[in-house]
Amino acid sequence: MTGADLFKTVVAACLGLGLMLPTGNRALAQEDPGFATLAYLAESDPDAALDRISEILDGVESGVSGDPRVVFDLYRLAADLMIEGGQVDQAAQIIARLAGFAAQFRAVLDIDPAPIFAEAAALLEDTGQLREARDVLLQLLAEQRAGARPPEVTEETLADLARVSDALGQPMPDTATAGVQSLKDDPTRGETGGFHEVDVYYATDRARSGKPEPAEFYGGGRGELELGVATVTIPEQHTPGVVEAPSIWRLEFRADPARHVVLQSVTPLDPDSFYGRLQSEFEEVPEREAFVFIHGYNVRFDQAARRAAQIAYDMNYAGVPILYSWPSRGSTVGYVADTAVVRLSGRRLSRFLEDLAQRSGAETIHIVAHSMGNRALTDALELMALRLGQQDGDAPVFGQVLFAAPDVDAGLFAEMLPTIRPLAQRLTLYASEEDWALAASRKLHGNALRAGMGGDFTLTNPAIDSIDMSELGDDMLAHSYFADDSSALADMMTLFWQNTDPAGRCGLSRRGDDAADLPVWHYDRGICADRQLIDVLAHLRQAKVSSLDEARVVLGRTVADAALAEKLEQVVTAIVGN
Repeated sequence: MTGADLFKTVVAACLGLGLMLPTGNRALAQEDPGFATLAYLAESDPDAALDRISEILDGVESGVSGDPRVVFDLYRLAADLMIEGGQVDQAAQIIARLAGFAAQFRAVLDIDPAPIFAEAAALLEDTGQLREARDVLLQLLAEQRAGARPPEVTEETLADLARVSDALGQPMPDTATAGVQSLKDDPTRGETGGFHEVDVYYATDRARSGKPEPAEFYGGGRGELELGVATVTIPEQHTPGVVEAPSIWRLEFRADPARHVVLQSVTPLDPDSFYGRLQSEFEEVPEREAFVFIHGYNVRFDQAARRAAQIAYDMNYAGVPILYSWPSRGSTVGYVADTAVVRLSGRRLSRFLEDLAQRSGAETIHIVAHSMGNRALTDALELMALRLGQQDGDAPVFGQVLFAAPDVDAGLFAEMLPTIRPLAQRLTLYASEEDWALAASRKLHGNALRAGMGGDFTLTNPAIDSIDMSELGDDMLAHSYFADDSSALADMMTLFWQNTDPAGRCGLSRRGDDAADLPVWHYDRGICADRQLIDVLAHLRQAKVSSLDEARVVLGRTVADAALAEKLEQVVTAIVGN
């Protein structure tokens, strides 16, 4: 029996309703380091790769801890392999089930099911599976109507449905045509409101997908460097640290800007237009400041844009958020592929950062990199420092540079720091011993320590402040604690505002021997978790507070609770001094 045949025998069972909710803290991809070798098998022996996928999914059925993201990505990889191998009819069936799976777990997967339904319907029709194609088109139509898609979108689906129904010799279902006119005539359906727009400037070396939808405008393939602006909406009733997405459990069947963080548009720009528009931004904001966000492994372009917008919004950031998005596959099974491309992106990121410093009009540029994105950043900064001949004592090019959970070899990271250090006002490392993604990466790299590992392994170096964020716990595959906790955002705000030493920042205590030359700072959970601190820091910065007396005036104006004001005054005193 070939791998493809074996895979077919478990498809129906593994994609049933209610299957494979997360059952543990560690995702399947983190438990099995051999999982990453699927990328090699997919290239060299597709049948063996399909066999391996079947073994993994059989394990999930037997009770091994699973995660819907991993399950989805495994089946997606299997379908792609089967299409390449000419087994398109079977692949079409898998993709049809994947669409339903994406709809069921939309809040976890953060994937729009509609394009998957459309892909499945086209493949089913092409392979003569007309009854199945008709069923999938009906599901697609329901998805589009629930999402208040424009009438021209649903009309195209209706035309496809009519064609397939004619080929079957069957009439159009009544449910397909019911309510069509009312959707066209209702001017309020899909009307936006109750949200804020955040423009995220971006640079990416992803290839365009050819699809017009903003969420799918850029794919996971390699391309040339492009610049542009992505507009993201944040709901007024937004929860700090959360990138809200639709949830079937809340009876939400579409992305609604009033309730979810949504990528609304992607507008590519030529370099002159990009930098001209960016310069105009600084004419309208009090701070001529920007921060660049570089995402990590397993992140799509739309996810990265929404995350950058969320960070800026939650910090009440007065500057301009900028995203650098490298061509991550956005898949849990794409680790090897991501490692193969990220350092090429580092070369392009290096040139972009230099152009940004010279052409943006920003007086201060901060940088935040996450996970594997730190491989691109460390290469970019090292190349830039060597190209500029940057030395200790030279005026720094950047403000704060934060390495969040860096998936970089710890020894290599330490060797690069002296070269990188003169480029920035301050370098900060956020590490965690609870980060399972880094633990898995360590196994994949011959047990070599990763720079983002915390606890007893926390890296220390004279060039960098080391912060052990282990208190924030394990966030499974996302490992995004630096953006998901309001206290971490407050720490970032403090750095951006005052370049404050760790001793003066809220929630940080020196770990171990006080006489140690190179301390590790430990983050104590709960001390600075009040959302009010971020609001106060934003007001203090906007008022250009430079003394404690000025800070007290702002506190009195913005905090009504006397006890809270007293607590926040202690924090502010440490930041601004007496």
